[in-house]
Amino acid sequence: MEKEDLRKELKVSAIENGTVIDHIPSKNVFQVIKILNLSEYQDQLLIATNLDSRKMGKKGIIKVSNKFFKSDEINKIALVAPTATLIIIRNFAIVEKAQVEVPDYAENIVRCFNPNCITNNEEIITKFTVIDKKELKLRCHYCEKITARNNIAFR
Repeated sequence: MEKEDLRKELKVSAIENGTVIDHIPSKNVFQVIKILNLSEYQDQLLIATNLDSRKMGKKGIIKVSNKFFKSDEINKIALVAPTATLIIIRNFAIVEKAQVEVPDYAENIVRCFNPNCITNNEEIITKFTVIDKKELKLRCHYCEKITARNNIAFR
C-alpha cells in the first residue's frame, strides 16, 4: 500500500451515556473544563484539542460519561464557546444534537466586573443582560457596568 493511500484516523472510545461537547474553539477547551468543574469529575472524561475541523480550522471536543448538563451549565458553555454543539448520547446512540445559544440573560453564573457593585459586596444573585452576543458584552442589572468577554469571571 502506498503512503498516500494510508488513511489517518483518530479513534476515541464511544460513551454509552452522557454528553459530547463538540466544536469548542481549541483555545477555550480548558476554560470549559474549568467553568464546569470537570477536573473534579469522577467518571470517564475524554478531552481532545487542536483537532482538524473543516468548519473551524481547529477545534476541541469533550466527552463526559453519565453527565447531562443543566441549563445554567449550558449557558456557561455558550458564553465561553458559542460555536459549541451539545450531543446527548443514550445507549451509544445520539438522541439529541443542538447548537448552544448565547442567552439573552445570565443569572447567577457570572460575576460583575465592577468591584464596587453590590453583588460583589453582599449576598445577591447576579443578573446580566447580554447586550452584544457576537462580541459578548454583558450589562449588570444593578450597577449597569459592561463586562466584556475578556473580563468575564464565573461564579
